[in-house]
Amino acid sequence: MKQLSGLFCLFALCTLFSCNHSGKRVLFDGQKADQWELKQQAGVKNNVISLPGKGDQAILKNGKFKNFMLTMEVKTLPGAKGSVAFHTDKSANKGYKVSLNNNSDDPIWWKKTGSLESVRNLTKSFIKENEWFKLGILVDGSFIEITINDEPVVEYVEPDQPFRISPNQAVLLSEGTFALLNDSPGEIEFRNIEVFPLNNTKELFITQIEPIDEQSDEIIRLHQEDFPVLDYHVHLKGGLTKKVAAGQSRHTGINYAVAPNCGIGFPITNDEEIYTYLDTMRQEPVILAMQAEGREWLDNFSPEARNEFDYVFTDALTFRDHKGRRTRLWIPEEVWIDNGDQNYMDLIVDRICDVLKEPVDIYVNPCFLPSPMDENYDAFWTEERMNKFVDALAKSGKALEINELYQIPNKAIIQKAKDAGVKFTFGSNNVTPDVSDLSYSIRMKKECDLKAEDMYKPKVKL
Repeated sequence: MKQLSGLFCLFALCTLFSCNHSGKRVLFDGQKADQWELKQQAGVKNNVISLPGKGDQAILKNGKFKNFMLTMEVKTLPGAKGSVAFHTDKSANKGYKVSLNNNSDDPIWWKKTGSLESVRNLTKSFIKENEWFKLGILVDGSFIEITINDEPVVEYVEPDQPFRISPNQAVLLSEGTFALLNDSPGEIEFRNIEVFPLNNTKELFITQIEPIDEQSDEIIRLHQEDFPVLDYHVHLKGGLTKKVAAGQSRHTGINYAVAPNCGIGFPITNDEEIYTYLDTMRQEPVILAMQAEGREWLDNFSPEARNEFDYVFTDALTFRDHKGRRTRLWIPEEVWIDNGDQNYMDLIVDRICDVLKEPVDIYVNPCFLPSPMDENYDAFWTEERMNKFVDALAKSGKALEINELYQIPNKAIIQKAKDAGVKFTFGSNNVTPDVSDLSYSIRMKKECDLKAEDMYKPKVKL
């Protein structure tokens, strides 16, 4: 898949226009807003268009744009949430909307600034409140790119047959005007609004990105129903780099939380290595998680260092068995079932309950069983054992991962956890660069009727 970065794309556009076009149009220069229809309390103050409260709007009067590059500077004040609409009309009820939301306390935490609403929602905000940032919206044929401070955050190709549910039937490309919208009591400010109309420039600089068949794609269905689309358990391994992960995430519409393995024998073993790692990752378009490995991790990493991550998760795959032997359940040579399967199963449940006392946010690779016990997974996880585990999990306040690699836990455990009020995460725990499959998680979501409010909300730090 070939594509240009948002910064290069914008540079190419500006060069093209400066050489061949006089079509740049200034939509607001800090003085008059007479090109805009201002509704409710919207107005101009201190050289900005201000939308001070909920329902305030500014709609461009004479706008009929199809292909364009729209740029503006935006600032959201505390608690503010709104959007920029394009290909819309005077009612602002058609076309696409780009989210403006930097409020970390917003319960709709999966529609952060730059989201192409209900099509490519973003779970990480790149901007703080009270901070000016540059928003770019490019439409070129069926291609839409959203940039923040010239960095691409969304790349979407509308297919010939888009999937849209009833409330979103009009979320389609056509042509139309622009609208600035406020959906909250907080104030939103805009300045330096410009548009570059595009006239058949596509062949000059935009390389093709293949559209996704949305008639068979489950990810667009999650976005359409406003369900958080986040893989909470991604590793940069098997050839997956930061750059590849960012591009893959933009293309598939799956947001990523990237986690290094931290513990004895893993890439990160101490506080200094945590800080070095985070220095290279903080500005990446991913949520930053920590996978705590082994039971020694509490001694290896200080609370201050591990709290620099957006959240921490661990599993119960490593423990000391009844004879004090260090066991790693995924390695057959380190599993000693020398007192009968049922006794060993009771040991596993006890060790899981011990791990749930550790200060982490999510329990991952959940309820894993070693080979060959995994062949009788449902039989070993009896009603009594499931109840013991779920009671401990609910008391701990931890979220429960639905794991793609091992396709665990089973539906019965997930349903019991949901009934107990436990939150959930989806996790690929990838061993290859391909982290675009959340099929088991989505199947469990459907079968257990998980809703957006059942999903764990990361504590994203900027």
